[in-house]
Amino acid sequence: MVTMERQRTLSPIDGSVVVERDYATPMEVLSALGRAKLTQRAWRTKTLSERAAICSRMVDAFVEDRDAIAAELTLMMGRPSRYAPSEVRGLEERARYMIAIAADALADVRLEDKPGFIRTIRHEPVGVVFVVAPWNYPYLTAVNAIVPAIMAGNAVILKHSAQTPLAAERFAAAFAKGGLPEGVFSALHLTHEQTQTMIASDGVDFVCFTGSVEGGHAVERAAAGRFIGIGLELGGKDPAYVRADADLDHSVDSLVDGAFFNSGQSCCGIERIYVHESRYDAFVEKAVALTKTYVLGDPREAETTLGPMVRSSAATFVRAQIDEAVAAGAVAHIDESTFPKSVAGTPYLAPQILTNVNHSMRVMNEESFGPVVGIMSVRDDEEAIRLMNDSRYGLTACIYTKDVEAAERIGTRLETGTVFMNRCDYLDPALAWTGVKESGRGCTLSTLGYHHLTRPKSYHLKLPQESP
Repeated sequence: MVTMERQRTLSPIDGSVVVERDYATPMEVLSALGRAKLTQRAWRTKTLSERAAICSRMVDAFVEDRDAIAAELTLMMGRPSRYAPSEVRGLEERARYMIAIAADALADVRLEDKPGFIRTIRHEPVGVVFVVAPWNYPYLTAVNAIVPAIMAGNAVILKHSAQTPLAAERFAAAFAKGGLPEGVFSALHLTHEQTQTMIASDGVDFVCFTGSVEGGHAVERAAAGRFIGIGLELGGKDPAYVRADADLDHSVDSLVDGAFFNSGQSCCGIERIYVHESRYDAFVEKAVALTKTYVLGDPREAETTLGPMVRSSAATFVRAQIDEAVAAGAVAHIDESTFPKSVAGTPYLAPQILTNVNHSMRVMNEESFGPVVGIMSVRDDEEAIRLMNDSRYGLTACIYTKDVEAAERIGTRLETGTVFMNRCDYLDPALAWTGVKESGRGCTLSTLGYHHLTRPKSYHLKLPQESP
């Protein structure tokens, strides 16, 4: 009998084992799929108010355990303890909003009267939704799909990252506390091969994947020929443009945080900044000064504002981008030696600001997913728009200005899923979260997020003729 290797989660803090789990056996996978199919048929008959009550109790259970969840998060992926609780707050905000709008989002579409007919379009659940979630925001990314899928009458199977397996178990425990019938939600620890097999099986009706572009391609290959829906939230190389009329201090504070929060490990983090030439020198000076105040260290310590990257190889990748850019003429403004914890071969990497960069450098055209940002001077809006669009990604873009009309005018020409003005790196649950180009396809959050987890079903009813 062949024994599968166990899943081991190593903390980026010190390489210690956080948790070990057995991968699901083939029988456990088949059982989860079968239960999901069976229980979904009954779950879809529940009223929206019944589903909402259970999902609301699930959120309550999360909030009750927020301190333990935050501590686990720091251990699993290295986010500083001062910031980890924000993950639970964000989950609560998104979940409660999606619960609140479900009735409107899923309401029947009744067409105008036509004598002798009743015509309706109904939002039907798709069936079993397979959610594949990443480690960098393990609760915020997963909740975007899980709650609306359950609210819409679907069953959900969650496969979480091997880096954050406890997040999957927390979802399962919270739903159990909330009273969700067994089988409507389940979490499985799976290998990449098992994940692809799940997607290819006829037990899955929709896939919600958040991860790398390469992972998105793998999902599409696994689902090829099945004609099921796929939602893909992939990478980003998100740009910002600081116009001549921008509030400089606010722009610096917002964009430095957008570049370095979570050690830059965010799909919608700021990785490229374009500044009008009249504000460029002042912006760079202020941004460098602010970056030097970061404290890189053990994320369990209260003073730490920048934790380790998720693993040593990730830090090595970013360091290589920086070294290549500097070798090609870029100027590095942060002396790494002033961050003693930043050591090659470890997950700890100092934040870095680069100038004299251009789009021939990997650091300006390839997703970094780390604490580095390149800053370029631009002459005007036209040059900024051209450079912002010069990317294979298109998740978010932000414009810093006091001119709302200018922001809207520029925004219409940007190839992106979300346009921000005077803010960045944020998801508003009332707005559709979506990407273009290699940032993915599909949509989560907002009423439109519900439409992607349901299918339209038309009712064309001809009324019986009354007897004379």
